[in-house]
Amino acid sequence: MSSFNNTYLSIGSNQGDKLQYLQRALDAIAQKAGLILSVSSVYQTEAYGFEAPDFYNICVKVRTLLSPQALLDTLMSIEKELGRKRKSGTGYQSRVIDIDIVLYEDLLLHEKHLTLPHPEALKRAFVLQPLAEIAGKMVFTGTGKSVSELAKSCSDTSKVSITPEKLQKPISLQDKFNYIAIEGNIGAGKTTLSNMLASQYNAKQVLERFANNPFLPKFYENNERYAFPLEMSFLADRYQQLSDDLAQFDLFKSFIISDYYIFKSLIFSQVTLPPDEYALYRKIFNVMYKEITKPDLYIYLYQNTKRLLENIKKRGRDYEQNISETYLDKIHKGYANFIQTETRLNTLIIDVSELDFVQNPVDYQVIINKIMEKR
Repeated sequence: MSSFNNTYLSIGSNQGDKLQYLQRALDAIAQKAGLILSVSSVYQTEAYGFEAPDFYNICVKVRTLLSPQALLDTLMSIEKELGRKRKSGTGYQSRVIDIDIVLYEDLLLHEKHLTLPHPEALKRAFVLQPLAEIAGKMVFTGTGKSVSELAKSCSDTSKVSITPEKLQKPISLQDKFNYIAIEGNIGAGKTTLSNMLASQYNAKQVLERFANNPFLPKFYENNERYAFPLEMSFLADRYQQLSDDLAQFDLFKSFIISDYYIFKSLIFSQVTLPPDEYALYRKIFNVMYKEITKPDLYIYLYQNTKRLLENIKKRGRDYEQNISETYLDKIHKGYANFIQTETRLNTLIIDVSELDFVQNPVDYQVIINKIMEKR
């Protein structure tokens, strides 16, 4: 699985509505490159190395899944979409938008089209001053000095000043939601997605404690004998965990992600239990359900049965290897019925059957954008 990395970008414009171009660049980066963590003030700077109208410049910190080269390709495509037309020849030029990678973690890179850190960054006050505002104490890769120290000693004497102009930091998941619950069939990827979101957004996690359930391996060997004790033990554990863990978090200050919701107990029990046992189970469930905190957003990850079986085989849990298509199809139907009838939840269905959000950052960003579009 790819890991998230922090990168710092320098963005500038000296043509047209400069502030609007910077804002559009920010919005596009949030949609295509990753989570924007910090945005500097807008600085007005003299054109560096050539005669031209003054620039507006900013620096931003972004947490991304993209590799350095993929990030560069994405930023160049954003520039093109915003109307930048690169001219042949050498020398500096005016531009509607310019986005440069200044730093990518502590990476030192020398490739044909990409050098990290940016080879000209230490010579440019319009890069170092905005960067010092958002990361002044950070040691600039390869120098042993902080960004603030480098900004103060920079040989570039061109005028750089903070403007009163304001940009809007793009809204992120934790700005829209306090508590997201992610569910799906066995092998749908709900825990993996929960881990990725928690890593990117520094969220609190509530993960299902299924691994230590002593009835689970027994259930897969003898469904009829162990269905009721299995479902009751899951219900009790889920209720206790959600009650205890959510009580510890401040729902108005914490961003919380869980890889299950207590209604999962009802769906699986409806599949596994005979009618008389399910009726008893439902009575107990209804009492507990009244006390559980409801998520701001309930996400259901749908994967077709073929993909589910592939994922189950790949992760290699011995007790899951005999799960049948019929059983998975029943769980699909159980979730479909629940989603249609449970109108009290803010529900989002995401079909990930053709997405590989673990290995493909673009597919992961597709999921983020779908969540962001949800009211």
